[in-house]
Amino acid sequence: MGTSRFKTKKLGNLEKLKINNDIEQVQLNLSDQLAIEKTISNHQPNVIYNLSAQSSVGQSFNKLEETFISISYATQNLLEVCRRMNFKGKIFFAGSSEMYGSYETRINIEDAKSPLSPYAIAKLNSFQIVKIYRNLFNIDCITGVLFNHESSLRGDNFVFPKIIKSAFISSKDRCHKTKMGNIYIQRDWGWADEYVEAMQMIANSDLRKDYLICTGQVKSLHEIISKVFNLFDLDWQQHIIIDPKLFRKEEINKSFGNPIPIYKDLSWKANIFMDQIIENLVENYQS
Repeated sequence: MGTSRFKTKKLGNLEKLKINNDIEQVQLNLSDQLAIEKTISNHQPNVIYNLSAQSSVGQSFNKLEETFISISYATQNLLEVCRRMNFKGKIFFAGSSEMYGSYETRINIEDAKSPLSPYAIAKLNSFQIVKIYRNLFNIDCITGVLFNHESSLRGDNFVFPKIIKSAFISSKDRCHKTKMGNIYIQRDWGWADEYVEAMQMIANSDLRKDYLICTGQVKSLHEIISKVFNLFDLDWQQHIIIDPKLFRKEEINKSFGNPIPIYKDLSWKANIFMDQIIENLVENYQS
């Protein structure tokens, strides 16, 4: 069973995964505690995965209320309902590496946090609320802090689809240009399918620990653009225009995590890295 705040069922990605007939979709607004309680009572889940979020860092500056309601407020509401109901299952919350800000060294779970966007602040609030309910009320809740992860289900407003779409169109139209912001940022990028496996392992573990979900490798956006355009036998510099207007005033220049703790405790590690991620996405776009 899965929930969505939308009244109209949005099944596009479920249909792509060919699981739309296997999942019951229930409308649920996490601003409504009574609705949360009713949904939990009706379905009696053993594990709850809270992936609720206005998920765009860039849009969070213009959608402050939606960002905080869908992340911080949703976390608070869900945990408070579970406390009142004496819920005995596990609750997994999706955290974000954005809450750490920029780091020159590998990030560890306990490292200092320096959020640079409303999205990051909301995720940090959620992370802290989860720890409070775990420690004070003995709720079996944990956060998996996800670093950047890519999927063939991403929309065109995300950077990887934007790059691949640009390269594809440029291969047909050699005059095509695409504007981009800072292409020298460095991130720890993984494959979403593997990260979902990590989420399930964390949720099914008897350990009540927060974990980073990451590859431990760092790549620049510049490297990724170059690799994508090379697959189309193109020189990216002929088609990508760096537009300073698209630069963020507060930007995370470098961010990559330490994957050792989750491997030591749960034997999970990433096996799909940047070259394979790019090949998977390009192949999916062309199919």
